[in-house]
Amino acid sequence: MKTLLSAAALALCCAGALAAEAPLATIAALDVPRYMGTWHEIAKFPNSFQRKCVAATTATYALQKDGTVQVVNRCQTASGDMIEATAEARQVGAATSPKLKVRFAPAWLSFLPMVWADYWVLDIDDAYQLAAVGEPRREYLWILSRTPTVSPAAYEALVDRLTRQGFDTSQLVKTPAAKPAP
Repeated sequence: MKTLLSAAALALCCAGALAAEAPLATIAALDVPRYMGTWHEIAKFPNSFQRKCVAATTATYALQKDGTVQVVNRCQTASGDMIEATAEARQVGAATSPKLKVRFAPAWLSFLPMVWADYWVLDIDDAYQLAAVGEPRREYLWILSRTPTVSPAAYEALVDRLTRQGFDTSQLVKTPAAKPAP
């Protein structure tokens, strides 16, 4: 019995390691115009560039005439102030590619490959109301919704799909709604 349990534990560990090493899957196609608009951050992997954000984080996407996407990220700080960062995103590949590159650096640095970060749409519901965005190394992950809250069942189902994609979803931190200013 002990051997069987040890083998099962080893199999689970190996399965998790294999999932993390497997190439990250995206959605089949992204309808960019439908994706435009405001998305509320429901949860994320903690990261250094959002360290001042404590609540009410949103991302607003606007399609530009040249085919790029303007990205405006906003969040509330501990003092209650709202801060914002503007970026540019571009699709990689076909017009329905779910893989984008995003740049927060100034435009004059856009020729440098290292200023562009991967932004892959990994999961999205048919109504374009709930999405997961990440990058191929699985170091960054965001769960986004058109509304500030989502049903627990929809959230858990999405987290389960992300776990099966090899993400360590225990790292997810839920994003609070707006907090009253101190």
